[in-house]
Amino acid sequence: MQITRQADYALRAMLFLAQLEPNQRAATSHIAEVQKIPPSFLAKIISQLSIAGLIHTSRGARGGVSMARSPEAISILEVVEAIDGPISLNECSQSPDTCPFGENCPLRAIWCGTQGELVDRLRRTTFLEVLQQLESSKQPLPIPA
Repeated sequence: MQITRQADYALRAMLFLAQLEPNQRAATSHIAEVQKIPPSFLAKIISQLSIAGLIHTSRGARGGVSMARSPEAISILEVVEAIDGPISLNECSQSPDTCPFGENCPLRAIWCGTQGELVDRLRRTTFLEVLQQLESSKQPLPIPA
């Protein structure tokens, strides 16, 4: 399983926004530049994240984008699912009838268990945690300006 490039870009944009002060906004052009995201692609992502209620957008000279909730209140899973939909490692983990062996498939339990662990991990991981991990590892953060 591989998340889409769109979900990856959405995660990078949200990580950028997580660094902002609570009432600070960022221009999408600035996010695109710093995070190396094609601006037209980012516009679509911003729209999806806004519809999902993860970000606030406003137009105009003082407009921009900001997180709808604090970084500790938004999980990686929420962003991935807002862009890609529910995570599924294999068709049969969602619909056993797609497999000729159905519920008796010897691999279905592995797919379902692994998917459950992945979803749980992404649900528990917030943007605040990612920021803290980056800071503790001394990796440079793309600083919003």
